[in-house]
Amino acid sequence: MVQGTGSHVGKSLIVAGLCRAYTRRGLNVRPFKPQNMSNNAAVTPDGGEIGRAQALQARACGVAPSVHMNPVLLKPQTEIGAQVVVQGRVFATCAARDYAGLKPELMPYVLESFARIGLGADLVLAEGAGSPAEVNLRAHDIANMGFAEAAGVPVVLVGDIDKGGVIAALVGTHALLEPAERGRLKGYLINKFRGDPALFEEAHAVIAARTGMRGYGVIPWFEHAHRLPAEDVLGLDERAAPKHYAIQVAVLRLPRIANFDDLDPLAAEPDVALRIVAPGTALPGDADLVILPGAKATLADLAALRAEGWDIDLRAHLRRGGAVLGICGGFQMLGRRIADPAGIEGPPAEADGLGLLDLDTVLTGGKRLDEVRGREIASGEPVHGYEMHMGRTSGPALARPMLDLNGRPDGAVSADGRIMGCYVHGLFAADGFRHAFLARLKARAPSGLAFEQRIEATLDALADHLEAHVDLDGLLAVARARSPFTEA
Repeated sequence: MVQGTGSHVGKSLIVAGLCRAYTRRGLNVRPFKPQNMSNNAAVTPDGGEIGRAQALQARACGVAPSVHMNPVLLKPQTEIGAQVVVQGRVFATCAARDYAGLKPELMPYVLESFARIGLGADLVLAEGAGSPAEVNLRAHDIANMGFAEAAGVPVVLVGDIDKGGVIAALVGTHALLEPAERGRLKGYLINKFRGDPALFEEAHAVIAARTGMRGYGVIPWFEHAHRLPAEDVLGLDERAAPKHYAIQVAVLRLPRIANFDDLDPLAAEPDVALRIVAPGTALPGDADLVILPGAKATLADLAALRAEGWDIDLRAHLRRGGAVLGICGGFQMLGRRIADPAGIEGPPAEADGLGLLDLDTVLTGGKRLDEVRGREIASGEPVHGYEMHMGRTSGPALARPMLDLNGRPDGAVSADGRIMGCYVHGLFAADGFRHAFLARLKARAPSGLAFEQRIEATLDALADHLEAHVDLDGLLAVARARSPFTEA
């Protein structure tokens, strides 16, 4: 199990790289994360949803993602509450203070999924969440040492040297654990190193003297990490726009932005500047396209959009001849009215939409989770992606759909073609559609970007990176020293 000294230390990326590296060695590898917290989710072929990071790790293993790879997914809806997804399906919605009481009920699901993932696998790479040193949250823990103890798995800690204080983070984590938990710590990895690794040599002796742990590698900064889907919204803010560009795309940074890896193919285009418009910032006046992304709490994010004055900016943008695209929750916001009579997102409520498309949406309790294929009607180009939403949308604007999903219409387009929306995530990963869509905004030659191939190449490069800087044989020996996971 790969645990970390904190959040955003690179656990998910390292596990993805290890998945690819060990798979290339001929092992049957599976990823596993007992509990994840993210609004960046993926739909699985078995009809559920898991964290996007585990879907990427499954891809690195060359296998289809499964709901059992991430049995508990927390999807924040408010500052203090989240939707709890268990084995791919909505299980409950609760406040953070109440979640602790729910965890004992969830551990059997976690262990069942772990056993299922282990069947037929040579190696399972489990990933922790946050830090095991958050001892105030240790009671009934299912994410880190609570799971490791219950499943009987050895643990390797990851420390982020780019944050600073990595020795203190490793030693402090070790000190805060209970004696039995310390016994599970078999070593550590130093991640995001810049400069000469020889300068860290003396630190290994200090860490060993304080903890007894051995180092399994110092991993230099991986320059192409941004080419892979980000685990959380921090990764979105780190995407840099090119200095010279032909097309500018502005994306509203909604408080509960979801499935934001929809934007990765646009950010990868060499002639596209993807601008993340943060709260307190006006929409850029020279944007060609404004995207209203997916939202975990549509009504709350719509209220936040209005509070920022972005609704006024959007109308000015349209008057200047710009285009607008709404995806999923963003599509719902483009309509006339959104109602939540059952209180799916919070107390029952309804609100006026932006009124840019003649549509109304009623939020309903059933969540649609489907992988889809079809074509964009305007260009005829193939598209693929997934639906992950609650709500039924109706109205005259649906008579001009954006997509044809093998005979089923989806979305809507205004009469002048400049206001568009649909429920399908992941559209821009289709190279032909992406080029046709961008060429309608501004004449351009195809960039030649093959997005899916780039992800595969980046996973291979990441595996090469870890092969060069990590003792993979040593880590494999640690894993093999454990009794078979099917007995957990």
